[in-house]
Amino acid sequence: MSDTRILAADGTPLKKKLAQSMFRTKLRAFGLVCPLLALIISAFVLPILFMLTAAVYDDSYSSLMPESTAAMQEWDGESPITEAMAAAMVSDLIRARENKDIGKVANRVNREYSGATSLFKSTSRSAKKFEPPYLEALRDKDKDWNDLELWQAIKIASDTYTLGYIANAVDMRAKATGGFEPQDELRQIHITLFIRTIEISFIVTVACLLLGYPVAYLMANLPLRTSNLLLILVLMPFWTSLLVRTTAWIAMLQGQGVMNDLFVAFGVASDEDRFSLIYNKTGTLIAMTHIMLPFMIMPLYSVMKTISPAYVRAAKSMGATNWTAFWKVYFPQSVPGIGAGSLLVFILAIGYYITPALVGGQDGQMISNIIDFHMRKSLNWNLAAALGLVLLVFVLFFFWIYDRVVGIDNMKLG
Repeated sequence: MSDTRILAADGTPLKKKLAQSMFRTKLRAFGLVCPLLALIISAFVLPILFMLTAAVYDDSYSSLMPESTAAMQEWDGESPITEAMAAAMVSDLIRARENKDIGKVANRVNREYSGATSLFKSTSRSAKKFEPPYLEALRDKDKDWNDLELWQAIKIASDTYTLGYIANAVDMRAKATGGFEPQDELRQIHITLFIRTIEISFIVTVACLLLGYPVAYLMANLPLRTSNLLLILVLMPFWTSLLVRTTAWIAMLQGQGVMNDLFVAFGVASDEDRFSLIYNKTGTLIAMTHIMLPFMIMPLYSVMKTISPAYVRAAKSMGATNWTAFWKVYFPQSVPGIGAGSLLVFILAIGYYITPALVGGQDGQMISNIIDFHMRKSLNWNLAAALGLVLLVFVLFFFWIYDRVVGIDNMKLG
């Protein structure tokens, strides 16, 4: 049988030649994308993974206190404290003091047992003078060394890999004997903040949708000159600093601010009984809705701009009223824009920080403000990472719900 394969000019089979050409094209495309990919991985992905790892990894005790760490691993967390445990503790305290690491060790244990910082530092200064029996020497130095809860806290702190920080992030705490238990009632704050964060994000998303949909509809259906003017007005907030916009709301919403002056002028409120619109949840909702509104309008506008007015005219020509034509014909085609805008606003709002910090007060604080507190003030980066990890799980869960209800394939930006 004769060979009927099509050959290229150089005699190579055309199929092979096309495959080589496609490979070279993909290789060139990858070469162009490679610098950007490397930047994203090095400046975005790796730092996030490193930070999230801190939620379950902490060797600040185990690496600096090896002898007591080994003793803690052999202890069941319930039996009486032994002389071997005390001797290992004294040896490690002396070493940590000489290496100037006692502060790190003390801070790690203090996260599990309040007052451990001063206890470890004061004991380490006298540890060289201790003589056997070391357990008695520790107890003579400070009666807290006789507290079983302290040693249980040390056992928890000695674990290099732990779920304790994640447990703290959901108002639980790890037990030295294994498992978890609820935090003390006065320390249960994180679940409340997570619920408040989700609530505020949801309300802001709904408010942006209700306010942004008519604006986007007008922009998409008005004459070009008018719609361009509206587009400039929508984009104008991006030309102003976020800090300036948030500070402006403080001037607008405070007790002697513009809004309350208008309420008094129109008789809505008396001069002695002005509304409390700032440093609470109300202030957070108002300011965040204003700041997030363009992020809702733009996806809606980009989708509505692609909807042909001929569909609505055809529905009206067949007897549909204006409302029926809008609800049955126009609105379903704008649903992808609603999904894109809502998802964008919700994800941005759930991790928002500056606006709640400035106008939120005590009632308007969100979980991001607590993460910032642990990052900059308490320096408990592990708990901050755990809170971030839990927040990430919440976001992924809501994204999954969105995909199941709406469908990610139905989301588009025009």
